[in-house]
Amino acid sequence: MIFWIFCLAVLAACRKDLLDTKPNKALLVPTTLSDMQALLDNIAVFNLTPGITGIADGDFYTSAAGWTAWNTDGERNSYTWAADIYGASKSTDWNIPFQQVFYANVVLEALPVITVTATNQNDFNTIKGTALFSRAFANYHLLQLFAPPYHAASAGTDPGIPLRLASDISQKSVRASVADGYAQVLSDLRAACPLLPPSNNEKSRPVVAAAYALLARTYLVMGDYARAGLYADSCLQSKNTLIDYNTLSTSAAKPFPRAIPYGNDEIIYYSSLNSYSFASSASTLADTSLYRSYAANDLRKPVFFKTSGISGTFKGNYAGIVAVFSGLATDEMYLVRAECAARQGQTAAAMADLNTLLAKRWKTGTFVPFTAFDADAALGMILTERRKELIGRNLRWTDLRRLNTEPRFAVTLTRPLNGNTYTLTPGSKRYTYPLPPDEISLGGLSQNER
Repeated sequence: MIFWIFCLAVLAACRKDLLDTKPNKALLVPTTLSDMQALLDNIAVFNLTPGITGIADGDFYTSAAGWTAWNTDGERNSYTWAADIYGASKSTDWNIPFQQVFYANVVLEALPVITVTATNQNDFNTIKGTALFSRAFANYHLLQLFAPPYHAASAGTDPGIPLRLASDISQKSVRASVADGYAQVLSDLRAACPLLPPSNNEKSRPVVAAAYALLARTYLVMGDYARAGLYADSCLQSKNTLIDYNTLSTSAAKPFPRAIPYGNDEIIYYSSLNSYSFASSASTLADTSLYRSYAANDLRKPVFFKTSGISGTFKGNYAGIVAVFSGLATDEMYLVRAECAARQGQTAAAMADLNTLLAKRWKTGTFVPFTAFDADAALGMILTERRKELIGRNLRWTDLRRLNTEPRFAVTLTRPLNGNTYTLTPGSKRYTYPLPPDEISLGGLSQNER
C-alpha cells in the first residue's frame, strides 16, 4: 500500500546516515543496537496517540463559530458523530500508529543478527522490550478507534484491525478479529515485561511499570477486572508517586512541570495526542455539568481549567507544554485498581485507593475521606472521579464504549449545533470510526458499519 511506501521514505529520511541499503529486500535496516535505539527514540513517531475522539466524547463543547473555525472536516464531523468522518482526507490517527508498528517491526527483525554478549545484554533486552511495547501501544490505540468495542461473546468474529507483524510491505493487509487484536497486544506486553528496565532517564522510553500499566488498561477495556487490578497493582508497586496539587500554581497557564525529559512525577510513560485545532481553541469549553461537579475545595478545577463564563478552557495538561499528554500515569492506575476492587466486592480497598488519590487533590486540611456503604456505591463514586481526574487525555471515549453496556452507566450524548440536535446513543455503531477511504480503495479492507 502507498502508506507502507511512505513509511519507508520516512524511515530513510529520519536516520539515513545510520542505515545501509539492503538490495535484496529493498529495505533500509539498522545494523547496530545504537541504530535501533535511535529509531525507537524518535518521539515524533513513537510518542503520539490518536486524538480525534477527544472532541466526540462529550467532555467538551463549542459554539457554532468555534466549530466552523476548526481546521479539518474530521474534527467537525467527529463533533456531530457523522457517518462519514474523513471525506477524501487521510487520517493521521490511522497512519501514525501503523508507522509505529512498522518501525517496531523493523527493529524486531534486525535484532536476531546482533551477537549478544554480557556487555550488551541489557541494551539488547531494553531495545527488544521497547519495540514490543511500542507495537502493543500502537495496536491498542488503533483498536479503540477502528474496531468495535470488545465483547467476549462476539470478539472472535468482530472485524478488528490489520495486524502487521512484519515490515514486508508486499504482505497484503487483512483485518484480524477483535479477539486476535487484543491477544496480540497482551502477548507483546507480556513479552516486554521481563525485558524492560525498572527505570530510565527519559519518560519517553518505556519501563516495566509502563508495560504493567498498559496491561491494566487493556484488561480493563476487556472487562477482565481481576487481571486489570493485578497489573495496576504491579504497576503501583513499582511506581506510585502522586503530585500534591497544593504545590501547583492554580493561576499558571501551564500548572504542571514539563514531562520531558524527566518532569512530572506521576507520569510513567510519556506520549501526546495528535494535534487538532479544537484542543487549542479558546471556544472549546468543558461540559458545563462536568465543570460544575468539582467541589469548592477540589484543586483540580482551578488547576485543570481557565474559567470562561459558566465553564472553562482546559489547561490541565500533564505534559507541561503545548502538546497534550496522553500517556500512562499513576493517577490512572490508582483509579483502575480502585474500580477493579469495587467490581470484585472489595469496598474498603476500593475506597482506600480513591481516597489516597483525592487527598492529594484537595486544599490542605479540607479533605474528608469519601465513604461507601457497599461496593456498588463505591463503583459509582470511582467512575465519577475517574471522569473528573482524567479529562483531556482522550480516555473518555474508550470509557464510554465499555461502560455503555451497563445500563446504570450508559450515557446518551446530545449536541445542539446550527439549529440541529445531534445524538449518540449507547451501543451506536458510530462508536467505531470508519477506516480511512484510501485504505478501503487501495488496500481492499472492509469498511466498518456506521
